[in-house]
Order: sequence, then structure tokens, then C-alpha cells
Amino acid sequence: MDLERALVFAAEHRNTLLTTLRADGRPQQSVVFYLLDGNRFTISVTDNRAKVKNLRRDPRAALYVASDNVFVWAGFDGTVELSEVAASPDDAVVDQLVEYYRRGNGEHEDWAAYRQAMVDDQRLVATFVATSATGMLPD
Repeated sequence: MDLERALVFAAEHRNTLLTTLRADGRPQQSVVFYLLDGNRFTISVTDNRAKVKNLRRDPRAALYVASDNVFVWAGFDGTVELSEVAASPDDAVVDQLVEYYRRGNGEHEDWAAYRQAMVDDQRLVATFVATSATGMLPD
């Protein structure tokens, strides 16, 4: 499937599953939310999750994006880049997470509390870079 066509589809949908690889090679899947810029899917993740552990060891991943019709979907192969873990409410990672929130949800009612929560939750930014696509999209 044409990558550009699949990315147009992904820009219009949000039902998403990220697949990473466990140490023994078995897949591990997680429901995630993303923001899309070109072929880069930005995802907010927590440091203590299996997907982050898997991605630190092996950055290869797949992203499945579905419509409400189970037979209309796009799948992406790629790699994931991980930011540092948020360490301070005013660090660059938290700034990225603020931008992520703003783009997806608008303004927060208490940015200071949000920034502290990102540190307390040990949040970081995962950027999935799509290199190819498969799927079933309508003509």
C-alpha cells in the first residue's frame, strides 16, 4: 500500500494499536493515542510500561490504525525514538508533552499541575516513524 495514502487515513482516525517486540520475539500490544506529523506519530508513554522496555531494547514496531469498520484499516511498520523521561516540570520533555496535550485537547485548566503530573508519572515522548504501510482502504 502507498505510505502517503495510509498516512492520510491515519490523520482521520484514532483507533490505534502499537505492537512492540518482547525479548523472546513475541509481540506485545498496547492501545495508544497519537498526533501525526507527516510520517511521524507522536505518542505519550509512561516509563514503567512494557512497551517502553521493549522499545529501549528494540526500536522496531508496528502501528495499526482502524476505522469503525473492522475491514478498513492501515498498518505501519517503522521504528520508535524515545525521549528522555520527564525529570522536571520545566524541562524540554515536559514542554513536548504540553504541546502534545494542546494539539490533542486544547488548553489545560492547570498547566502547573499537568507539568508536575508528567514528572510524577515518569512520562516521555515516543515518536513512531513510519517507513511502510499495508492495509485495506476503500478506493
